[in-house]
Amino acid sequence: MKKWLVLLGISLGFVATGASAQLPDFTDLVEKQSPTVVNITTTQDARQRSRSKKMPEPDQMFDFFRRMVPPEGHGILPPKRGQGSGFMISADGYILTNTHVVDNVDEVVVKMHDKREFRAKVIGGDSRTDIALIKINADNLPYVRIGDPNKTRVGEWVLAIGAPFGFENSATAGIVSAKGRSLPQENYVPFIQTDVAVNPGNSGGPLFNLRGEVIGVNSQIISRSGGYMGLSFSIPIDVAMDVAEQLKSRGKVNRGRLGVVIQEVTSDLAESFGLNSPQGALVADVEAGSPAEKAGIQVSDIILKFDGKPINSSIDLPRLVGSTKPGARSVLTLWRKGEKLEVNVNVGEMADVKVAAAAPVVKESNRAGLAVSELTREQKSILKISNGLLVDEATGPAARAGIQSGDVIVAVNNQAVNTPEELASLVNDPSRKSAALLVKRGQDAHYVSLRLEN
Repeated sequence: MKKWLVLLGISLGFVATGASAQLPDFTDLVEKQSPTVVNITTTQDARQRSRSKKMPEPDQMFDFFRRMVPPEGHGILPPKRGQGSGFMISADGYILTNTHVVDNVDEVVVKMHDKREFRAKVIGGDSRTDIALIKINADNLPYVRIGDPNKTRVGEWVLAIGAPFGFENSATAGIVSAKGRSLPQENYVPFIQTDVAVNPGNSGGPLFNLRGEVIGVNSQIISRSGGYMGLSFSIPIDVAMDVAEQLKSRGKVNRGRLGVVIQEVTSDLAESFGLNSPQGALVADVEAGSPAEKAGIQVSDIILKFDGKPINSSIDLPRLVGSTKPGARSVLTLWRKGEKLEVNVNVGEMADVKVAAAAPVVKESNRAGLAVSELTREQKSILKISNGLLVDEATGPAARAGIQSGDVIVAVNNQAVNTPEELASLVNDPSRKSAALLVKRGQDAHYVSLRLEN
């Protein structure tokens, strides 16, 4: 019996040792990479602050999304000082950080790990990705190794170094929680989500993997308190470096554009359009004279691929198009009226790609619940449409789907409607389980899916 207990004890010892061996040791990584990370202090004088526009508050639905910058005070104040982090990407003094760290400031001071301080010049910033490039006059500086975020796996250990709340050279660790995250109003960045503790002052700092490579730039957190609550988001380093190269060579970032308003394809919309599964980006509107219009892209088309790359979610399209060089010739794979087809498009230069809100889903209905009237010629001219019906009243399924009085129903299941009778015949067709309504509100258009019952 004693012999078995001894053997069991040895076996348990190996298990414990094996388990502890899986926990990473960050000491060498922190020691080697800390010199590449800098603390950034900014100053904005009172006159500049009074001239600059106040940043609008985020949408109330996402009031807990905050970029990691301490809140501004009130009243007449002395020069405002801000803090953030950054890291060196070359030996001659180029540094990556967040745009919101250095935007609209009068002075940027970089403090090195060895306590040296330099005034930095802002080379440029890109608000769409929140990436900025700054430079100090120094040589032979330590700089980071760039990793490949595409090879990063969910569950992988990662480390952040920065200056949370001004505490310089602070290291925090965690794991990758998810990849390719989309955040409100952030259409061009597939964020890396982690549970690494980051706080105000960490903005612009690096996210390292265990090989000591930078895979992301710490940018945002979700917080109701203003501090870390378990969710942090980093900009993939490949996105950041592409922006940095453009800022360095041209001083600005050029992005491709199609000129379409898109929305997410829900399960009900996929069924309405004959798709086997929800995928792609549904075209709700095409800008007149845009590259999309010239290529023959139509309202109700679903863009399934861009240059052979699948559009799994509508948010994928702005990223792929935006990263395409203006003037390039690209191939779109479309789903149109139950068939796949390919069209060529000459990508334009970015103005704005609008993303319509996903249409609400109605769970049960047997009528549309719409009282409509025909549009006058003047109304069609103002709205710049050739057909449609004005919604006088929305009840039942239509009201629950968010349709309002004053909206215009342009089409049902890809069929243009001009009379109340046409609308009724389409939504009351007993062979249909759902109907996709193209609704125009002001200058914006989007699809709404109505679930129909026999």
